[in-house]
Amino acid sequence: MTDQRSPLPVKKYLLSLEPCAHGGLIRKSSQKYGIPESEMLDASASLNPLGTPFEHPDSELDLQDLLRTGLEKLEQYPDNRYLEYRTAAASFVGMGTTYENIVPGNGSTEIIRLVAECVIAEGDVVLIPKPTFSEYEMQCKVMGAEIKYVDQEDIFDLDGKTLDEAKIIFVCNPNNPTGKLFLKEQIEELAEKCATHKTILFIDEAYIELADPQQSVAYLVEGNDYLFIQRSLTKSFAIPGIRMGFGVASRKFARVLNNARLSWNMGCVSDTIATALLNMEGGANSKYLRDSRDFIAKEREFLMQKLSRRGFKPIESSVNYIFVDISDLSMNSSELAERMASHGVLIRDCSSFQDIGKDYIRIAIRNREENERIASTIRQVIYEWGREQAEFQLGENIKVASDCGRRGSNTDCDYYPCHFEGQDCTFCFCPFYPCEDSRTGGSWVESSSGGKVWSCLNCNIVHEEKVVDELLSVFTTDGLDEKSIKKAWEHVMETNL
Repeated sequence: MTDQRSPLPVKKYLLSLEPCAHGGLIRKSSQKYGIPESEMLDASASLNPLGTPFEHPDSELDLQDLLRTGLEKLEQYPDNRYLEYRTAAASFVGMGTTYENIVPGNGSTEIIRLVAECVIAEGDVVLIPKPTFSEYEMQCKVMGAEIKYVDQEDIFDLDGKTLDEAKIIFVCNPNNPTGKLFLKEQIEELAEKCATHKTILFIDEAYIELADPQQSVAYLVEGNDYLFIQRSLTKSFAIPGIRMGFGVASRKFARVLNNARLSWNMGCVSDTIATALLNMEGGANSKYLRDSRDFIAKEREFLMQKLSRRGFKPIESSVNYIFVDISDLSMNSSELAERMASHGVLIRDCSSFQDIGKDYIRIAIRNREENERIASTIRQVIYEWGREQAEFQLGENIKVASDCGRRGSNTDCDYYPCHFEGQDCTFCFCPFYPCEDSRTGGSWVESSSGGKVWSCLNCNIVHEEKVVDELLSVFTTDGLDEKSIKKAWEHVMETNL
């Protein structure tokens, strides 16, 4: 009899499971590129760019005092009921919720895992709108779920048959990574539809405080046992190192989840700090969060304009990150992210999101100085990449010229004739750029993104046949390097200028 057991004492389907990709890899990138962590700018993790409430003048919260208070309980087990925290969370949400509706969690991932453990059996169908936060499918796969994907734009048009066969559907609002915010009226309709078909609707409102808390549907939970709402305060309060979040559900649903969750899933420090933050006057409409939303809107507009000038296509966002289409750039998202990281700026390569390809990045909104640095680094990376491509193509042209003579006019080029009829395009990628010598016809012009850039529009000399022949005689003999370029300028260009 053949032994069908797994080679390891785990569920067989877990052997092929791969962890999710996430942003925020500051230490890893610091080690890889030899850049101190303090000099890295993280625009890959989408945190509140206004900073923590402890830095806000109106919060009246002292982190050191809270740490001392939390550590006073270091020698005690936490009270697993977390009544103060749950009461503070209910007050923060408002909308008629009480502590009985609250399920405390050690960050969003634990909450997703808890719901998955409690409702999903092996083989159950889970609906995942794409693209969206990858932890939904990850935690459901651990339970052995069958994942079925739907497009984001089809969420509200799902038919009854599709919902009947699904145990749960995850909707991120605002969505990560696209930044799209659905209106509460749309979610209300979907919640009613899901309840009719006994499909759990998991609404992830992790970013709603940074978008529009009025679009929350927390007021629906008490009348709907098939609705679960997640909040993750690490984004809103910019403290990802302290894992804190909570779920909102009907009292009956929440009671089951609270009975099933890990005991003591929040430590004394995170419990103390999270409770204080949730108790800030005004809750989701505290002055700190109102200021945050205003700050985000202003900086988002600024950064979107900067990105548009780079030839990117930033997509309208409701929250503190921008989903950017870079399909018009010859460089893909993975290479762009790597090159940015090598300059100390982290952005999110979105190729790990479901079936999205390598045409999208996500950039977190930061403060003005940091947003300027993001835009400047993108400009630098594109320039360096273009320079490398030009040098490579120039090298290829010289190789061909070494065997066959100069290449002559490249009449297949989309830009021909960019200078004059009958030009020679062997040096379309000029080895002297930017020469900064106005005798060539080149000049400094205003850049669309600010500052000046060297333009070769009126430079004809490197396309004249005599000059091309003389330059080739240098490069085919001496190769193409800094020394030969200097020699070619002195012996050929200076003579002909």
